Amino acid sequence: MNQQIYHTLRNRIIFLEYAPGHILKEQVLAEEFGVSRTPLRTVLFRLEWDHLVKILPRTGIQVSELELNTITHVFQARLELESVIGTMAAERFTRSHFTRLDQFSHQCRSLLNHQDIRSLARLDMDLKQLFHDAAANPFLTEMSDRLYVLTFRLWYFNLVKMDNQALAKEALCLQTDLGALTQILGTGPPEAVGKTRKEQLLEHIQRIRTTFLGFTI
Repeated sequence: MNQQIYHTLRNRIIFLEYAPGHILKEQVLAEEFGVSRTPLRTVLFRLEWDHLVKILPRTGIQVSELELNTITHVFQARLELESVIGTMAAERFTRSHFTRLDQFSHQCRSLLNHQDIRSLARLDMDLKQLFHDAAANPFLTEMSDRLYVLTFRLWYFNLVKMDNQALAKEALCLQTDLGALTQILGTGPPEAVGKTRKEQLLEHIQRIRTTFLGFTI
């Protein structure tokens, strides 16, 4: 599979450059990337497996809608997975990981007064990747990444609608999460880190539910 094309299309989808429901055309994409349809279809099949697109015969490739039932199920799965990954990561956290966590805190503080949607989203991705690196389990990483992008689209969809005050509040929530993780990683047992990661994700879900969507996970 062409990884460059895959990651380009994946990023366009999760950062809403292709809106939910948008129809993509194979021929147009093949011409853009300078490839035949065969390698492109391999990428599209992978994106369909990721639940990011639906291949519609004689129509094209539809970017998956933000379906609340699906996202609810994904969030429920992520809650348990984050607990496992958090526990495993805590058992293997090194000085290098702590340094990166501290860097994230500095980056987050800079976003409190200078709202940057893409930077805030990337910081959340980087934090996820830090725990994946520490946990060092490629199978858990694969499952977590696949679920994460599905819920990320919903969060990013809401981020782009926020005013500066709401964005600052979201950055503050991430800053608070980073501080709590730093403290518990330095003093608590690994299981407490897993529990904290799960609780932080649950709070993230509740913010989406109460502030934007008005439904219960």
